Amino acid sequence: MSAAEPKQDIKWGECDKDVGDALPLPQGMQCGTLKVPLDYQQPDGRTIDIAVSRLPSKNPEKRRGILLTNPGGPSPGLGYLAFLVAVKMPQAVLDTYDLVGFDPRGMGRSTPVKCDLTEEQQLFGNIPPYARNAADVAQRAEQSRHIAQQCAASDTAWMLPYVSAKNTARDMDSIRTALGEQKTSYLGASWGTYLGSVYATMFPDRTDRVVLDSNLGPGGWDYQSQRLWSQGMDDRFPDFAKYVAANFREYGLGRTAAQVQAKYLRLAARLDRTPVKGPDVVWDGAMLRLITFGFSYGATQFATLAEVFKALEANQPPAPLPAGETAKATAAGVDNLVSARYYMICNDSHWPTAPASYQRNVAADRIRHPLFGAAGANINPCAYWPKPVEEPVRVGGNGPSNVLMVQNLRDPATPLAGAVQLRKALGDRARMVTADQGGHGVYLLNKNQCANTAGTSFLLTGRLPGHDYHCSADATPR
Repeated sequence: MSAAEPKQDIKWGECDKDVGDALPLPQGMQCGTLKVPLDYQQPDGRTIDIAVSRLPSKNPEKRRGILLTNPGGPSPGLGYLAFLVAVKMPQAVLDTYDLVGFDPRGMGRSTPVKCDLTEEQQLFGNIPPYARNAADVAQRAEQSRHIAQQCAASDTAWMLPYVSAKNTARDMDSIRTALGEQKTSYLGASWGTYLGSVYATMFPDRTDRVVLDSNLGPGGWDYQSQRLWSQGMDDRFPDFAKYVAANFREYGLGRTAAQVQAKYLRLAARLDRTPVKGPDVVWDGAMLRLITFGFSYGATQFATLAEVFKALEANQPPAPLPAGETAKATAAGVDNLVSARYYMICNDSHWPTAPASYQRNVAADRIRHPLFGAAGANINPCAYWPKPVEEPVRVGGNGPSNVLMVQNLRDPATPLAGAVQLRKALGDRARMVTADQGGHGVYLLNKNQCANTAGTSFLLTGRLPGHDYHCSADATPR
């Protein structure tokens, strides 16, 4: 499966200053646009734009090639290069590669899509709300049906069948071709691990060194992985609970982790019955659970989350939260981000179509995983999506042994259980390094030098470890 030749080369120029999302743009960073086929089966047909960025190596003698990157989401990745520099990507890696970012098709500065979502439809983003009972699932099913119908009726519905990880991987190969490279290395996080494994499966002979950080299962963001959020919260919440218990004098929410978790469950149940109304947000149980999930990604968010708990326990609305990914965008930008994710994930896998099956799963997961199970198992618009024009890629192990997976033990969004499934699917192509730490994101985002060294060493040498290994909390390889 090969990508068609791009319609034109990339014409490079200065990047808009807001590309870096408030981060300073690295000196020498460039932006451009590449035209690619909307439908790669019709290479001479309609085209769309893919926005591309690059940070060239300043050391020609050490330069190996290009390192395509993706931040996950799925989200725009044009400014991801500024983030990688801000989190101190080693200079040796910056010397070895031209870093390349891009906005996946349908997103950001690439030809964008929309579903004309209302403000209420945008509120939870692409994460279904926690369902208290079968009636909540039925209500969410009707809302999901409307969103799917809006997407299919929007002005950008002509793109709907073609926004997929499979076509995004083909876009990546078009970028590689436009840059004149025989192969590409790759660094992807979160959903980007699925995109990277799809590319490595479709184009095994064109992949050089592949690092997958915080891994989805081999089906990407499918219903199975969405349900795994429940396990991810079970894995991660104790870290937050220990922090709150250790600061009992400040928060007063429990002297032990078990007491903090019990407090959380009681508070969520109380808010289900009697929400707290804030100036901009109604704090019901579903909103508390959503914020707890989102603010468990990094330990730096624990203090803010604890203050939310403290305020709500006192029956007061919390102080305004730091602007999140969608809150920073314009209304049109939020519509594009949420809509493009639906376009992408709904085309990438087969979702159950019967609301009754979601009701059964919600009832089961609400008991098995009381922290977040009835959200992860709830229905979303993919249940009502048109049948994809292509079957999704089946990620497999055919190809060179050139994939390094790095994974936290306690990741709420891409739990270890999903990473283990991807590791099995990739077989001898991959090795996995796990780290005894919590949160979403491993390479350069945490202080475990054992795990960070694994990523840097592989990018620089291309040598995979002889076997999977584990980095303890004290950064000792096991």
